[in-house]
Amino acid sequence: MSIHRMELHVHSVLSPCASLEMIPPLIIEKALEAKIDIIALTDHNTASNVLAVMEAAAGTGIKVLPGMELETAEEIHVLCLFDTLAQLQAFEKVVNIHLPDYKNNEDFFGCQLVVDKEGNFLRKEERLLHTATTLTIFDAQKEVQKLGGLFIPAHVEREENGMLPRLGGVPPELHLCIVEISSYESTPEVRQLWPELKDIHVIKNGDAHDLDGMVGSTTLDIDEVTIANIEKAILEQT
Repeated sequence: MSIHRMELHVHSVLSPCASLEMIPPLIIEKALEAKIDIIALTDHNTASNVLAVMEAAAGTGIKVLPGMELETAEEIHVLCLFDTLAQLQAFEKVVNIHLPDYKNNEDFFGCQLVVDKEGNFLRKEERLLHTATTLTIFDAQKEVQKLGGLFIPAHVEREENGMLPRLGGVPPELHLCIVEISSYESTPEVRQLWPELKDIHVIKNGDAHDLDGMVGSTTLDIDEVTIANIEKAILEQT
């Protein structure tokens, strides 16, 4: 077993709200500098830059988990993490069916850039990514779990796109074991405000939209880096 420092919520330049510095080589360079050895790339409703970040990490010792930050029909953000790019791409096909065909307004939302492993421009994503899909949180969970992924509601305490304010609590039908709160929040204070989290494990991530957001708040003692082992280690933490 060994200690791993993780940042499981990282955006690239494909997310319209992310800084232009969030290109694959700089993401990996920042992870190395911050001694973060596991990251999850989680752009809004898309997987198109995941391979580039995985390729940029090759030979560095950094493990890149294929992921996505899904926005559900309830306007709730959820981290959807997988072991393989193939699993994520299968999930992306489902998301694409449920993603409204709105054109991105760069002046309002920002650019959505698909890049290669060196950060070179390949194309712009014209379809707006930072919007709600028509997948409910319940259906989204079923799709992620069916593909062997890990489903973690993101920054659940936030007024904007957080599950707790949006739904007024934790739906018991989800049988949630893990949720994420923002890295700057106090876990005891969030638990006090939302007693429903009493029996749910809480992790923190930086929700990195710029390089300084890669804070590596989560450390776990695991051997092989897999979704199952990460989930098990989180659940075994006190």
